[in-house]
Amino acid sequence: VSGSTEKCWNLHGKCRDTCSRNEKIYVFCLSGKLCCVKPKFQPNTSPQLINT
Repeated sequence: VSGSTEKCWNLHGKCRDTCSRNEKIYVFCLSGKLCCVKPKFQPNTSPQLINT
């Protein structure tokens, strides 16, 4: 992974061309790269299962 120092996602993410498997993409950086956010900084938005 190249050493871009551009930060994103409230300084918890890094702007890269590609993210690693465990990282998530939430937004795009000003440079047009992906904002890669590591799991410990990802928002807790796991889907809720609803029994109907």
